[in-house]
Amino acid sequence: MHRFVKILFVFMVCILWAGSSAWGGFKFGIDDQIGVGNHGVSQAKEYGRQDPLIDILISKGILTEEEAKKIQKEAVVLEEQRRQEVQEVAKEIKDNQLRGEIGCWTQVWYQYVEHGKKDGGDLNDFMARRFYLYLKGDITQHFSFFTHIAADRIGQEGLDKPSLGLGSGIAFRDLWITFKLNEALKIQAGRMYIPLTRNYGTTSTKALLTTDLPFLQGGVRGNIFYASKVGRDDGVVLWGNPLDGLIQYRFMVSEGVENDNNPDDNLRFAGRVAVNLLEPETGWFNKGTYLGKKKVLSLGFGYDTQNDLTLNGREDQDNRVWTADVFFDHPIGEGAVTVEASYIDIQNCTQDLNYSELRAGEDAKNWYIQAGYLLPCRIGPGRIQPYVRYETVDVDVHDKDDSDYASAGFNYYIKGNNAKISMDYTYVDNGRYKNDQSIATFQLAVGF
Repeated sequence: MHRFVKILFVFMVCILWAGSSAWGGFKFGIDDQIGVGNHGVSQAKEYGRQDPLIDILISKGILTEEEAKKIQKEAVVLEEQRRQEVQEVAKEIKDNQLRGEIGCWTQVWYQYVEHGKKDGGDLNDFMARRFYLYLKGDITQHFSFFTHIAADRIGQEGLDKPSLGLGSGIAFRDLWITFKLNEALKIQAGRMYIPLTRNYGTTSTKALLTTDLPFLQGGVRGNIFYASKVGRDDGVVLWGNPLDGLIQYRFMVSEGVENDNNPDDNLRFAGRVAVNLLEPETGWFNKGTYLGKKKVLSLGFGYDTQNDLTLNGREDQDNRVWTADVFFDHPIGEGAVTVEASYIDIQNCTQDLNYSELRAGEDAKNWYIQAGYLLPCRIGPGRIQPYVRYETVDVDVHDKDDSDYASAGFNYYIKGNNAKISMDYTYVDNGRYKNDQSIATFQLAVGF
C-alpha cells in the first residue's frame, strides 16, 4: 500500500508539472498512423496548382475561349477532387488519433458540528472531502472510456469504508466504456451515476452551486437514500441526446441492492429524461451553476425500481422512487442567477438515513429548493456567489416528525471552479427525538 501511495504521489507531481491550468485538464493526442497525413497533403498541393498564363494565351490567339473554358472546367473538377481527398485524409487522421485527457481536483474541509460527537459534545472535524483523479480517452470515433480514482471524506470522524474510498482508502469511483453509435444513441457499461435525480444523477460535484449536495443525496454529513456505491452503481446505461439536445435520456439496468437483502438477485431499473428548453446539456456530467456562461432551462423526470427486497427484516418489499425537478441558469447583465428545485417520492426506502427519522422499508417525501446569484462586480481577485437552500424530509409514519435543513453560504471564485473558497452554515431540525444542530463548513477547492 505504501508503495502504491508513493507511485501515485510521483504520478500526481508529474501531472501537475505537465498539466494545463484549464478546467478540462491536460489534453493529449497520439496519431497511431504516422505518415498518413503527409501523403494526402502532398497530393492536395499537386492538384492545387493554377496556370496564370491562360489569359495571356487567349489574348495571343493560342487558345480559343472554348478551349479556355474547357481547361477551367477541368481545373474546377480537379480542385473539387483535391478538396474531397483532403477531407478524406483529415477524417482518416482523426479516426486514427487517440485522444486523452488527465485531470485532478480536490476539496478540503473544516467542519464544526454542534452535538456532533457520540457523547453529545461539539465536533471539530478536518477532512479531505473529495480527491478525484480522472483519465478519459477516445480510442476511435465510436469507443471511449472514463475513470475516476477517488477518495471521499478522508479523515471524517466515525467513517471508515476503505473499499469504497470513504473515510480512508482509494477506490474507482467511476469506471466505464462507451460505445457511441451517434449522438442520439450511446451504450455505456461499467460503474457510473444512477440516472435518477439531477443533483446526484448528472451534476459534477466539482461544479456545485452549494458547498455540498442535499442531505438526502449524501451532502454535508448526510448519506444517500438509495442503494449505491457512493452515488454510483455497476451496470449498463443506454443514453443520448436526440433532436439536437432538446431531450437527454438515460436508462440503466444495474445491481442495486445486493446480497441477503436481495435474495432473488433481482436487477434494478432506473431512468431519467430531461427536456432542455434553452441551451442543451448534452454531457454525462452537467454543472450545478454555469456562472453566466450558459442559458439553461431544464425539466427532468426520473424513476428507480427494484422488486422483492428484504428491508429492515421485512421480505418481498418493492422499492419505488420517482422524482421531478427543474433547473434554471441564466446571465443577468454582468451577473447570473441559478435556481433548482426537486421533489422526490420514496416507497420502501432501501437505506437508514442519518440526521433524519427515515429508516429502511419506510416511505417518505423529500423536496428541496436552492438559489444563488453571481454578483456582477469583482471583489479582489474573484467574484462572490451567495446562495440559500431549504430541504425537508417527510416520513410517512404517523409517530415520526419531519426533518428540515436550512442552508446559506457563498462561493468565492478566484478562477471559476478551478480555484474557489466556499463557506456554508446549515441548521438541522432532526425531529422530536434529537437536538437540533448547527453545522458550519469551510472549503478550499482547486483542480485542473
